Amino acid sequence: MSSVIETFTIKRGDTSPTLQYELSPTPNLTGATVVLNMKTTSGTATITRAAVDVVGDATDGIVEYEWISADTDTVGVYNAEFEVTYSNGKIETFPNDGYIRVKVYADLG
Repeated sequence: MSSVIETFTIKRGDTSPTLQYELSPTPNLTGATVVLNMKTTSGTATITRAAVDVVGDATDGIVEYEWISADTDTVGVYNAEFEVTYSNGKIETFPNDGYIRVKVYADLG
């Protein structure tokens, strides 16, 4: 059973708000690359290694993913995680004790 760290909700086809997340424990992202991976709760990959922006100072550990409409075109429940590759080549995944739950709800239009 996967552990849910927090839940982010968005409506089908929306590209706002962005998925912003504070990595913990706070890493130094100077020179690092960060990607988002997201799968349905049944395990089908929907977003694989999508580029993520670092928000503010690299030592604050805050990252943000800007959705494209294809990311949210299917109603459902997803598990997401951020993967950091540090400048020395080491890799760390956040959260490391579960997932960010992403719920895409149907819109009325």
